[in-house]
Amino acid sequence: MRNLFDGALPQRVMFDLDGTLVDSALDLTAAVDNMLQAIGREPAGEERVRQWVGNGAQVLVKRALTGEMHPTEESLEPELFQAAFEVFLAAYTQSNGRYARLYPGVEELLIHLQQAGVPMAVVTNKPMAFTTPLLKAMKIEQYFDQVLGGDSLPVKKPDPLPLLSVLEATGCAPEQALMLGDSRNDVDAARAAGCPVVCVSYGYNHGEPVENCSPDRVVDSFAELM
Repeated sequence: MRNLFDGALPQRVMFDLDGTLVDSALDLTAAVDNMLQAIGREPAGEERVRQWVGNGAQVLVKRALTGEMHPTEESLEPELFQAAFEVFLAAYTQSNGRYARLYPGVEELLIHLQQAGVPMAVVTNKPMAFTTPLLKAMKIEQYFDQVLGGDSLPVKKPDPLPLLSVLEATGCAPEQALMLGDSRNDVDAARAAGCPVVCVSYGYNHGEPVENCSPDRVVDSFAELM
């Protein structure tokens, strides 16, 4: 981490949530499969849901309904989507945090940064109604002084506005902040904001190796950043 900042620590670290701090795929799979079965369809299963996660709840439901990574408006019936989305939200409220777990090295890095006085934020595309309970369920909410969800602003990652909003609120220059994520969304948002970006190799990047997205560094565990 220090080699990105001339031997110093960053002045602020921003974390993605799903696939970066927390493996929440089983929680999301339970909700998606509940939704699909409620409308008379076969469950999708964990492997497919892992490929679909990362662009927010609405996109996840659209992918589950169409089986496509890039569903079009023409491939979705608006009434079906709305009904399915409501079922998904209700199901995910029940499963959120139930099976999720922190990835190895996460809490150690959070403690390390907190002890070093580095302020931290979460910038996720997950709606805030699910973000806050998940952070509490994982017992890591106390590490972050800012949390932005996918519905906190009019746009979400890969738009840079969520990152820039965090930085502007704290007076931190983009080049002095670090984005830690797992996907192209995180890399593209960080590049557009002017921040260095490190990605984990284990997250949710729609089946594409995150190395292909050209982050500044890829790590297998946050322990490598201490």
